[in-house]
Amino acid sequence: MVARVRTVAFQGIEAVPVDVQVMIAPGKVNMHIVGLGDKAVAESRERVQAALHASGLSMPSKKVTVNLAPADLPKEGSHYDLPIALGLMAALGAIPGDMLAGYVVLGELSLDGTIAAVAGALPAAIAANAEGKGLICPFACGPEAAWAGKDFDILAPRSLIAIANHFRGTQVLSRPEAGIHAAALDLPDLADIKGQETAKRALEVAAAGGHNLLMMWTKDPRLRRQFAIAARMADLAPLR
Repeated sequence: MVARVRTVAFQGIEAVPVDVQVMIAPGKVNMHIVGLGDKAVAESRERVQAALHASGLSMPSKKVTVNLAPADLPKEGSHYDLPIALGLMAALGAIPGDMLAGYVVLGELSLDGTIAAVAGALPAAIAANAEGKGLICPFACGPEAAWAGKDFDILAPRSLIAIANHFRGTQVLSRPEAGIHAAALDLPDLADIKGQETAKRALEVAAAGGHNLLMMWTKDPRLRRQFAIAARMADLAPLR
């Protein structure tokens, strides 16, 4: 039996559909992930296994093959953790596989089974909505994803156990409200930079006027202060 879960790959800000296929078959006990994934995708195997174990689900004593299709499309990032884990749970019968067919899934797994935030929730939500599907994303990404529309389903669980309980009917996950992240209170201050008056002036002008700013890299370690200066733009720029 092959369990299938829909996720996405990112090309710039565009979310391209990716089909996660999970098969459990007799053979040497191991888990292989194929489909042109990067290092983060390869490491997904360890995170998924640990998260499932922490959630009370043992890995099968069989060969597990995960294919990320199309195989010729490069896959980057840790957001494949959650779709792989849910596909494996569906293949094991821990959750109903047919319920996953209506969702696009993305999220990174921690070793304790909680679901960590990932980049790209809004493009993924827009793609899911355009395809007539719902979205399963990390709890922290729910408010961002909700901006994609009011009329499609969004599930934003905190953990694997929460999403499993939702599909089993023992827990109800409510749709997140659209929102934005609160600004950090400990932003670096431009006053911390000593000297560099010309660079600081350029930053102030760009921030005040909303202009583009290009900072050139130098190999001279004595002049590598542009990163420290650029990091203070967030504190300097006015809210719009």
